[in-house]
Amino acid sequence: MDLEFYKYQGTGNDFIMVDNRSKTFPKNKTDIIAKLCNRNFGIGADGLILLEEDTDTDFKMVYYNSDGNESTMCGNGGRCIVAFAHKLELFETNTTFIAIDGLHHASIANNIVSLQMIDVEDVKVFDNYVFTNTGSPHHVQLVNNLSEYDVFSNGRKIRNEVYGTEGSNVNFVEQVNSNTFRVRTYERGVEDETLACGTGVTAVAIAMHATKKTTNTSITLPVEGGELKVSFEEKNSTYTNVFLTGPATFVFEGKINI
Repeated sequence: MDLEFYKYQGTGNDFIMVDNRSKTFPKNKTDIIAKLCNRNFGIGADGLILLEEDTDTDFKMVYYNSDGNESTMCGNGGRCIVAFAHKLELFETNTTFIAIDGLHHASIANNIVSLQMIDVEDVKVFDNYVFTNTGSPHHVQLVNNLSEYDVFSNGRKIRNEVYGTEGSNVNFVEQVNSNTFRVRTYERGVEDETLACGTGVTAVAIAMHATKKTTNTSITLPVEGGELKVSFEEKNSTYTNVFLTGPATFVFEGKINI
C-alpha cells in the first residue's frame, strides 16, 4: 500500500506523522515502522507518530520509537503532533489530546507549541544524578565540558548497566547560568544521541530545581538542535503546570510504498 506521510521536526528531533483516523496503518508490524524510520533505507526519523480519533479530545497520539516499538511519551513528538493536527485544521489555537501518559493541553502560535506535560511528584536524588519520570524515564547527570563529552558511549553504558532491559533515557547537563542549562541526551529506543528530547529537558529543568541548582521556575535549555523552555510550579516537592515550549516545524510530505 502507498502511505501518505508528513515529516515534522522540533529542535532537530524529527518524526514521521501519519493521519491514521482511517485506521489503515499496520500498527503491529514493527519491522515496517523501523524501516520507515531508517535513515538509509526509509524516510528517516527519530520516531513515527500516528494521529487517531478520540471520543473525548481532539485526537489521540500513538508514538513509536525508531526501533519500531510503541513507546512512552515523547515531548517533542507531542509538540509536533499538535502542529500536525493544526495543519489538518482539527483546532484553531488551543487543543487537548490523549497520549499514553494521559491527557495533554497545548497551544500553538507562529509555529511555537506550548505543551502541558504530566505532573511530577517523584524525583529521586542520588549522589551524582537524579532520576524522574516526565512521561518517559530520565536519568539526569551534571558533567563538565559537555561539548566534548562522549554522550553515546556513556549514555549507552548507563542506559543498559544501571537500568537493565527496560532502560532509561540519559541526559547530560552543563549549567550555563542561573536559569540556563545545556543538555545532550541519549535516547533509548533510538539507541543514540538525538538533537533534542522534550521529556528529557523537562526532566532536567525539574531535576535542577529539585537539587537547588536553580530557584527559577522558568528554565531555558539549549540542545543540539536549538532551544527549548520549560516552566512549572512547585509546592511540597510536587511539580505542576509543567509546560514544554519550543518550535515545531513542518519539513515535507510524500508517499511511500510499504
